[in-house]
Amino acid sequence: MKEFEAHILVVDDDNGIRELVKEYLEQNNYITSTAKDAIDATEKIKLIKFDLIILDIMMPGKSGLEFLKENKNSLDTPIILLTAKGEAIDRIEGLETGADDYLPKPFEPKELVLRIKNILNKTNFTKDKKEIEFGNVKINLNKMIVIKNNKHIKINSTEKKIFEKMINFPGKVFSRESIGKLIKIEKERSVDVVITRLRKKIEDTPKNPKYLQTIRGEGYVLWIE
Repeated sequence: MKEFEAHILVVDDDNGIRELVKEYLEQNNYITSTAKDAIDATEKIKLIKFDLIILDIMMPGKSGLEFLKENKNSLDTPIILLTAKGEAIDRIEGLETGADDYLPKPFEPKELVLRIKNILNKTNFTKDKKEIEFGNVKINLNKMIVIKNNKHIKINSTEKKIFEKMINFPGKVFSRESIGKLIKIEKERSVDVVITRLRKKIEDTPKNPKYLQTIRGEGYVLWIE
């Protein structure tokens, strides 16, 4: 079992469906966030880079197709349309608009998970970077060093584990709990201490981080320009 899985956004105006899908995805080890409508989803994608979006079509205000049309050029995230509109013409319209898959309601949760796995496999979700460079920082996990402004800074095995996850999923928010499980620390405050230490190694101004940022109520994210 992976300690970190894909981060999925579920967009649906029906609270019951949102919670049902969220619960089932989390049972299958996916990190899951929800949005109540297209406007809410637009705000979420500004903060978080999701690995996949499950999108309802018929929502009050802006429809799922309108959201898809507005974001398809700038959003490289796979999208599954999950909707009561199940006619062939509706499926064709959804796919032509830019969706990667289309699942009509009512749906079988197991089928949804299979479709998610298939899409993530096709988009090469599994990654294994050991080195990354951004700004004036270079992280080399094989050598266990951070190079900042040509200065070599050592990292320990705990810091390496966190960097290893974050550089492979830039833009993904990791909760304190999931980071704690990764490095075998139970207290969230202790996780904060480790993150503070990492910031000192990659940030020019650790108290006002540019890269390793806090998402209030969510956790930590590595933003890379």
